Amino acid sequence: MKITYIISVFLYSLLIKVASVFNKKAKLRNNGIKSTFKTIENFNPKKIIWVHCASLGEFEQGRPLIEKIKKEKPEYQIALSFFSPSGYEVRKNYKYADIVFYLPDDSKKNAKKLIQLLKPELAFFIKYEFWYQYLSELNKNNIPVYLVSGIFRKNQIFFKPYGGFYRKILHNFKCLFVQNELSKQLLKSIDITDVKVTGDTRFDRVFELSKNRNEIEIIEKFKENSFVLIAGSTWKPDDEIIIKFFNQNKPGIKLILAPHEIKSENISRIIRMFDYRVLKYSEANLQNISEANILLIDNIGLLSSLYYYADISYIGGGFGKGIHNTLEAAVFGMPIIFGPKYGKFDEAKELIKQNAAFSIRNYQEFSEITDKLVIDSELRAKSGTSAKLFVTNNIGAAEKILTSALN
Repeated sequence: MKITYIISVFLYSLLIKVASVFNKKAKLRNNGIKSTFKTIENFNPKKIIWVHCASLGEFEQGRPLIEKIKKEKPEYQIALSFFSPSGYEVRKNYKYADIVFYLPDDSKKNAKKLIQLLKPELAFFIKYEFWYQYLSELNKNNIPVYLVSGIFRKNQIFFKPYGGFYRKILHNFKCLFVQNELSKQLLKSIDITDVKVTGDTRFDRVFELSKNRNEIEIIEKFKENSFVLIAGSTWKPDDEIIIKFFNQNKPGIKLILAPHEIKSENISRIIRMFDYRVLKYSEANLQNISEANILLIDNIGLLSSLYYYADISYIGGGFGKGIHNTLEAAVFGMPIIFGPKYGKFDEAKELIKQNAAFSIRNYQEFSEITDKLVIDSELRAKSGTSAKLFVTNNIGAAEKILTSALN
């Protein structure tokens, strides 16, 4: 299995080099890892804590920890690494990181060189990062490494009869900070006992965002005294359901639609689906916004603040690989709706259990629950209160992790 792993890493590296000729993301990663060692060589590491994230989603889980370190332990420098361009390219200028770089491919040579240059005092790997060579090298150098917000399921390779090599990887962690008790019990079943249930750091992140949200004057004007449904991070199947609902000329309801993909062709596709005039955020001003009922968000970075203005939120992705972030909406205290594919998201299952969220499988179900939530203000208020309490009752993971790792 170890040989298979090494060959797989090599073949993936080769594939990225070939793909970089015609694929933008592959090119960004291929070019990015070429400069990693030079970047570190030109850096003057002192007291380094290394935080590694696969991509942007994992970064958001690591972010509360990073910012807490900077606030409470300012003597440490933060080295932040990414595997994916979608993380690195967005956060390469992140102000709380002293150095940001692409993680080179997981080879013994790369791991040894990077750790020798960086000299971290400890490392945090976020959620799903199990790179054998890097973790082994950290362990060999007696550098404690922790898994942050880990979550484990029975169908993962660690728990298969043939998963011995991957089980050994887990022994390189000094402690695995996991999201739930089930993960702890699964790890215990394969003799991994250095485990603590600390929860999910995303709760800390969204709570912080809610306290420091951006006030958006145009959205304030759009909202005024209207009932607003915000659909965030939507894909085509989500759009079809939502737009069909609003094409029924629903009186008194406004829509803010923030698609996951904001390329011009997707924005144009969405506009063509509506029977009514759609105002793009990029073209909105304080004069024309008061006449609009449909606002289409055609930029990034607003969504987490937009949810503040919603009476109901719809979270996209549930008809594809899985739903997007429900917590960004839940923290503002409103009912949440999403598609059927939420099984891998514990927070979604818990929100449903607490009657704070509702899963729909088709247009009919979406129409029924939305109409009910619009009409029944008591149900809407109870659902919203449950959603907000769910978030506030689960903050504190970053503090627990930092206290355990640095004391």
